[in-house]
Amino acid sequence: MFRFDLTATSGRGRAAVFSTPHGPVETPAFMPVGTLATVKSLDPTELKTAGVGMLLANAYHLHLRPGDELVRDMGGLHEFMRWDGPILTDSGGFQVFSLAKLCTVTEDGVGFRSHIDGSTRRFTPESVMQIERNLGADVIMQFDHVIPGQSDSATSRDASERSLRWLARCRKEHERLAQQNPEQEQALFPIVQGGIHSDLRREAATAITGMGDWLGFGIGGLSVGEAKPAMYQMLDVVDEALPQDRPRYLMGVGFPADLMEGVRRGVDMFDCVAPTRMGRNGTAFVPEGRINVRNAELRADTRPLDESCSCPTCSRFSRAYLRHLFTADEMLGPRLLSLHNVHFLVQLMRKVRETIQDGTFSAWSSDWLERHNTLKASAPTAL
Repeated sequence: MFRFDLTATSGRGRAAVFSTPHGPVETPAFMPVGTLATVKSLDPTELKTAGVGMLLANAYHLHLRPGDELVRDMGGLHEFMRWDGPILTDSGGFQVFSLAKLCTVTEDGVGFRSHIDGSTRRFTPESVMQIERNLGADVIMQFDHVIPGQSDSATSRDASERSLRWLARCRKEHERLAQQNPEQEQALFPIVQGGIHSDLRREAATAITGMGDWLGFGIGGLSVGEAKPAMYQMLDVVDEALPQDRPRYLMGVGFPADLMEGVRRGVDMFDCVAPTRMGRNGTAFVPEGRINVRNAELRADTRPLDESCSCPTCSRFSRAYLRHLFTADEMLGPRLLSLHNVHFLVQLMRKVRETIQDGTFSAWSSDWLERHNTLKASAPTAL
């Protein structure tokens, strides 16, 4: 049921169709984040209308609340949240190491206290596979050891090698669970770690590909504090090391320029909370960068956020009205900006696919990045 069919390339940009049990996803694709089985403030129908093909949910958060067994008993994530398209679940590794209190790492797994109620919990590769099985997503991620982006080589090697050992355990448990219920198809993606160290990234990618025929690959441990050039350099390394006939998923990256740079380095899938989080805080993505709708200069601005955008927000409402909603603390404002930002990234990826298919992506993306960076530098007050 899982297939990855490349339809076109332009430079290192790839257009493809990733087929899953819940339908196909055209890539490159941006996946909005529904951490707790909801993309904050947005209805699944709105997401589908915006062109979203695949959503992300989080195993850590859903295990704590409402509980992965409850989600299983309710028919799995698709039924629970009424989303009929593909879903990917992150294993919760990042959240365990960033949100949980008193985190303790051993070879067996990670002990931690819930950030919600302080209760003692433990994640192991095996328990995370069971949690993700209960949630029932199409694509599930291995449990990995996540560290800060600027960690030294020794720390990065330790975490990367532990992640590889945990991957072997994840795969064994994943296969055991699949034998119990072969009708529930799930693709387990390994995660390439290694910090900002080229040799470690290359070693991890080589080791992972030597462990088996994976249906796709995650690229983790980036966009966690390292400089942008370092992230792009690691993507160059991973692009060379991974098979070309499988999807690559860059985890936790979702700003427009980073999406463009990722596609230019062979990445197919992205996710990030940025569009909805920034929308809730009054910031909108536009072709020239970003707009803070609270700015006083928008008080009587009759224009839409983006005159080239066809989303419901831009089709119906002025900048002045959106500013009013935020200054009056009306809940409609964050909803409208979140919807626009998701639509903006989805449409950007659609344009990327079109230019890859017609062979102009390399030149078009270079022009886009030059224009984006020039406008960003010349208009700092709007960003």
